[in-house]
Amino acid sequence: MSRAVYITGTDTGVGKSLVAATLLAALNSNGVRAVGMKPVASGCERTPAGLRNADAELLIAHSAGAPTYADVNPYAFADPIAPHLAAADAGVAIELSRIDAAFAALSTDAQFIVVEGVGGWMAPLGPRLMQADLVRALHLPVILVVGLRLGCLNHALLSARAIRADGAELTGWIASSVDAQMARREDNLATLRERLEAPCLGVLPHSAAPDPAALAVHLGNVCDRLLG
Repeated sequence: MSRAVYITGTDTGVGKSLVAATLLAALNSNGVRAVGMKPVASGCERTPAGLRNADAELLIAHSAGAPTYADVNPYAFADPIAPHLAAADAGVAIELSRIDAAFAALSTDAQFIVVEGVGGWMAPLGPRLMQADLVRALHLPVILVVGLRLGCLNHALLSARAIRADGAELTGWIASSVDAQMARREDNLATLRERLEAPCLGVLPHSAAPDPAALAVHLGNVCDRLLG
């Protein structure tokens, strides 16, 4: 079975996809055959091949080999709304068994799987299904992506508390510089390092046109921690 990690965020739009793609680039550049997975995605475009999600396609672009889209993104919904609402509107029930089967399929040709969540940690997947259920079912450690912007301290500390309360392992956090004009950025980073009871695994700089392959240097140490 492949090793894996779950990427969650302090909120939506904090850079989970960029961090996940950058981590894939870092792992593959270090000789680890890594593929990405986006189990559930809303906000997908209708194409001749079916619904396609930009975040899932970014993960595929930085994965080793050519993983099948249906394995990378087994649940794709058109409307850019919370996934449990999008699933209900589509008359679909998100089931862990289908996600587990896709994960197993990806594992046959990968040494490591980077699994990207949806929204923040507490975003539901169904009437009674939470992301924590998926993480526990697949036995995944969690990396928290902290979007560096006003309010990040509260969001990060609450998210870390919720992850642990749900019985998941918070293996570390990665900062994503989503606000180039953030006031007291370094002071906020220092507070996060002091108060989050998990190691900082990297800080991605702000970029108008981010390239995961170029940013991989900022996550080089993550590979040692995840594989050690």
